[in-house]
Amino acid sequence: MRTLSLLAVLLLVAFHPRNAADAHGRHFGKEKLTNLRFYLHDTLSGRDPTAVPVAHGASATPRPGDPTPFSSVYVVDDVLTEGPERTSRVVGSAQGLYASTGRHGLGLVLGIDFALNDYNGSSFVVFSRNPVADGDGRELAVVGGRGAFRLARGFALLRTHYLNTGNGDAIIEYNVTLLHY
Repeated sequence: MRTLSLLAVLLLVAFHPRNAADAHGRHFGKEKLTNLRFYLHDTLSGRDPTAVPVAHGASATPRPGDPTPFSSVYVVDDVLTEGPERTSRVVGSAQGLYASTGRHGLGLVLGIDFALNDYNGSSFVVFSRNPVADGDGRELAVVGGRGAFRLARGFALLRTHYLNTGNGDAIIEYNVTLLHY
């Protein structure tokens, strides 16, 4: 029984998050907390869109107030800026895809890698449901990261700064909280 208790304590110490290690036994160091704020510019219109539809269901037709019809899939390479103006300093890019999953309103599921210039291109990944129709304060899950954001987890709070419901162009404020090594 005493051996079992000692084994349990050793396992707890070995797998405690502050002692995280990879498959080769390299330790990542102390866990860090990082808060980020930036604006994502998602452009579906014009000559140089940053979001392009690549697939859709047979009945995918735009409805008034919903420029991304249900079952549509978009590939994105969006610009991230320091402020809401497109002319503000570029701080990174967001590449990935999103699918329109709201049959009765604007809702998306997205899988996007957010690469940040100030962190040498390190990135974090969001894979989550974005209920756009719910308004501001939407929360998305951060599920991973690389580089400076290795093993990231956390959340992003979204606020719509601008949305053109006719063509789908949007500027979204992201406030991100990351725990990482």
